[in-house]
Amino acid sequence: MRVQAKICGLTTFETLDTAVRHGASHVGFVFFPPSPRNLGFDQARALATRAPAHVQKIGVFVDPDDAMLDAALAAGLDAVQLHKVTPDRAAAIRRRVPVWVALAVKTAADLRAAAGFQAAADRILYDAKTPEGAALPGGMGLRFDWTLLQGHRPPLPWALSGGLDPDNVAEAIRVTGAPQVDVSSGVESAPGVKDVAKIAAFLQAVARC
Repeated sequence: MRVQAKICGLTTFETLDTAVRHGASHVGFVFFPPSPRNLGFDQARALATRAPAHVQKIGVFVDPDDAMLDAALAAGLDAVQLHKVTPDRAAAIRRRVPVWVALAVKTAADLRAAAGFQAAADRILYDAKTPEGAALPGGMGLRFDWTLLQGHRPPLPWALSGGLDPDNVAEAIRVTGAPQVDVSSGVESAPGVKDVAKIAAFLQAVARC
């Protein structure tokens, strides 16, 4: 089965078009003001409208309130990716839209939290845990020990994130068996600035797996 790939934190038509052209299955739009990848709702709507129907549009949030969700969903999202959310809140949001839950991982013990979302989410995103007090919950180029996922039985469909780039994604897939990978800072030339050459290289590396 072909490994799927999500390019997250897109902000321009050029980078969106590059992701689509090189085979991204999903594209991510960030709705979190502290992030350098944050989008306004009108920007997100324009990007989502440009993306073809076969590419899933995922909105990325940090424990959003209902008003933010309402505005973002109107932009044409297919699913939402939630960071720092409880199972109860994820389940409530899932009644409106498919839900991915980002699980911050540093040790094997962190993986156990995935079980709590079995009835509350559609997909688990295993991401690297950021340092205590960090402004962002992800997109910082950090990775966790991929061997932690060896022998782990995910309770839901899942994806791997955290510190991936064109040079290491093939190894990450080999070590973890990930059916889907997610990249943001690993295809940037500066925080929030996607690099079309890196996007293409990343997706080409995934396609070869």
